[in-house]
Amino acid sequence: MYNKILVPVDGSEGGWKALSYAKALAEKFGSKLVVENVVQPYTNASILAVPIDTSRISNELQEIGKQVLAMAKERLGGMDAEYKSEAGRPSKVIVNAVKETNADLVVIGSRGLSGIAEFFLGSVSSEVAQLSPVAVLIVK
Repeated sequence: MYNKILVPVDGSEGGWKALSYAKALAEKFGSKLVVENVVQPYTNASILAVPIDTSRISNELQEIGKQVLAMAKERLGGMDAEYKSEAGRPSKVIVNAVKETNADLVVIGSRGLSGIAEFFLGSVSSEVAQLSPVAVLIVK
């Protein structure tokens, strides 16, 4: 049913729940799993005020991203998956990853109702929801 499943992880409880659901779905449907970590070098409040040069991301943030992906790999227990880490605005990176990988399902962890509202209002990402051929599963 799904050929490729993209799951963004950020080290949060919601992200790990999403990874667990994505793993189960990938096993059930024989799907390829793509695990994406987005290093966000700014807060949402600063995004409009400060231009971001993602080439100048600190080594510390890149290291945190690598650690999150290592934890994801451990949680998947040897399951074959593709691991990606990129810097930038999460919604933009996720939309680009969907396009680049030809994912047909995105599994996203939520922080409860506020996270779901945030998703549909644009922060984490109305852009993803607008990818019409792509199913989006929000895990609470």
